[in-house]
Parts: sequence; C-alpha cells; structure tokens
Amino acid sequence: MAADVLQGRYVNPNAGTETVRQYAEAWAAQQPWRGTTRSRVTATLRRHVYPAFGSRQLRTVRRSDVQAWVTHLAQTHKPSTVGTYYRVLAAVFAAAADDRKIAESPCRRIKFPRDSAAQSALVPLTVAEVVRLAEAVQDRYRALIVASAGLGLRQGEACGLTVDRVDFLRRTVRIDRQLVTPEGKNARADFGPLKTAASNRVLELPEVVGRALARHLAEHEPGPGGLIFTSAAGEPIKRSLWAIEFRKAATAVGIDATPHDLRHHAASLLIASGCSVVAVQTFLGHKNAHETLNTYSHLWPSDSEQRRAAIDAAWSANADTNLTQDSAN
Repeated sequence: MAADVLQGRYVNPNAGTETVRQYAEAWAAQQPWRGTTRSRVTATLRRHVYPAFGSRQLRTVRRSDVQAWVTHLAQTHKPSTVGTYYRVLAAVFAAAADDRKIAESPCRRIKFPRDSAAQSALVPLTVAEVVRLAEAVQDRYRALIVASAGLGLRQGEACGLTVDRVDFLRRTVRIDRQLVTPEGKNARADFGPLKTAASNRVLELPEVVGRALARHLAEHEPGPGGLIFTSAAGEPIKRSLWAIEFRKAATAVGIDATPHDLRHHAASLLIASGCSVVAVQTFLGHKNAHETLNTYSHLWPSDSEQRRAAIDAAWSANADTNLTQDSAN
C-alpha cells in the first residue's frame, strides 16, 4: 500500500461507490464537446450504457460484464455500431481510473464480433440520380440537394448556409460554421464550429449551384440569421427532419441513399475529372489526405498503363543494351 501511494497507484478501498450513471453524467458535463457530439454521447449513455450498468457501482463492474454487454449488442447491431457504443463506455471507465475511483478499467481485452459481410466499395450517385432526388423533394428543399451535391457539403454545413456566406459576384461560398440542431422537443438550433479546423474553406460556386440558390432565394425568404434553407414553418432544418424528407424522396424514386451520399457524389465528380487527392481533400474539408484516400481511393483511375509505359520508355531510350531490342528469332 505504501508503494502504491508513492507511485500514485493507490485507490481508497471506499472509492468507486457511486453508480456508473452518477459518475458518467458528471464526467459528460465536464467535457468540452460540440453540441452534436454531446447529443450523440448522451444518447448512447441513455439508451445503451445506463440500462446495462447505470445502477451498478463503478467498482463492481468487471471485464466479463463488459464482454457480455458487447456480445449482447452484437446480436442486434452492426460491428461498427457496437464499437461506437463501447468507446463511450470505455471513456467513462478510463476517466474513473484516472480519478482513482477504480484501480483499473474493466474495458480491457474485450473481443469484438467480426463483420462477416464483405465491405463493398462506395458507389457514388450519378448526376441523373441526383436530379431525380431533387425533383422528388418538396420545392423548398430542391436547392438544398443541388447545393449539397455541387459543393460537397456536410449536412450541418448545408443546412447552416446563410446568405452572407454566398458571394454571387465573385462566385465563392465561405464555409466557416455549421448548424447545430440537438434533438429534443425544446432543443434550440444554433451555429457552431465545423468538424475540424481543416473544414474551414472557401469554395468556388458552380454555375448550376448559383442558379439553384438564386431561384430558391427569389421564392423563399431567408430564415433566422439569414439561413438560406428552412423548414415549411420557417425554422432551421433539424437533422431528423431532413433525414425524413430525403428518405421520402429516395423511396419515391427507388434510390437507396442518404443525404451524405450527396457529398460522395461531389467527390466522385472531382476524381473523374482528374483532380488530385489534395484537391479533393481541400474541397471536402478533410483533416488529411489519408481520410480522403480511405474513402475514395477506389474511384481514382488505375495507373497501371501509365506505370508500364514509364518503365518501357526509360528502357527503350537506353541504346547501350540489347535487352530493349526485339529478338532476332
């Protein structure tokens, strides 16, 4: 015990008596999260962590309990989703261990189910499919689809676009914030920071997007704070509302897609036109090129012919060797 005290490993035998829920709520309140992150984490705690561990004392939860919970979740959720829920629980117990509430986290050596289904490569929407989606939604959301697909915007960036961020004269669009719409009856939508610092960018305004925005503004008054896109009630568009409206349109035209597929569509057009990885990364506001390649590497054309030609050209130019000459036989 003396050694543990000297090395900072000592845990009071009376510590860890608070419940997982009590500790997790205090922990969550201290985190400097964005609104969307806070909503996601608190929802995971409420729906998945508390039902299993909420009433348990911190010190009573064992590794086998966590393993059983992960195995149970895997019966009804995708492996990636199970991993997301687990990371929230692991963060709570890691903080408890740092606070010396428990000697060590029970989230250790947990085995996760493998995804037996092969991960298929992303197949982007075609221009024709985007047009069909735009024609299927309500008129007030039509330009939202065009802007999302033409500028490669995330949902919060598109729904948070305001009139002062669009320069029709210089044909640019400034993306420096997003609309944060926490779920809940009395939740208030507001502007918040972008996903990462790299997400701040100034985009060229394509003519097709400019026309769609101009037509939209001529028919629909800007909303609170100059929002270009609003609901039928003139309020900011929440994620849940846009998901419902988009799903209606996708179902009507028989296309399996989500609003985020409009962003993938924009990326695919840039890649098909010959844009570099860095150009696509900058356009989308990715943190680094690794993120861009992880998502879209399969869309870049193969360089096999170019590589073969480069080697043949170099060897053919060498006149000092007979290896490059055709065989006399």
